Amino acid sequence: MARILLVEDNEMNRDMLSRRLEKKGYTITLAVDGEQGVMLAQSLLPELILMDMSLPIMDGWEASRIIKTMAQTQHIPIIALTAHAMAEDRQRALEVGCDDYDTKPIDLLRLLSKIQLFLGSQEPPG
Repeated sequence: MARILLVEDNEMNRDMLSRRLEKKGYTITLAVDGEQGVMLAQSLLPELILMDMSLPIMDGWEASRIIKTMAQTQHIPIIALTAHAMAEDRQRALEVGCDDYDTKPIDLLRLLSKIQLFLGSQEPPG
């Protein structure tokens, strides 16, 4: 099953989302800040990245921009996850290279459909 890199600094959000995605059959790797997210994206080359935008050390905006400028990682889809629900936040996420955008609190069914779209599967995972 596909490897997803979840970049999320909030322990409760990280734990809840990673457990729910693992139950759907995905392999989850966790990063707690943008800098770690960039490093893991480079070393693991996951099939998809879920990127919180409000992160310590390096925020998700900058981490996404860096990932999308590196040849070895620019093809990896990034879904921005943020509590920022304004239209300009969605536009900003797309401008820094995110492929999609989802708001918090996470609607798991909506997020799963986006994940499946990027991973080329129209059927829900096992």
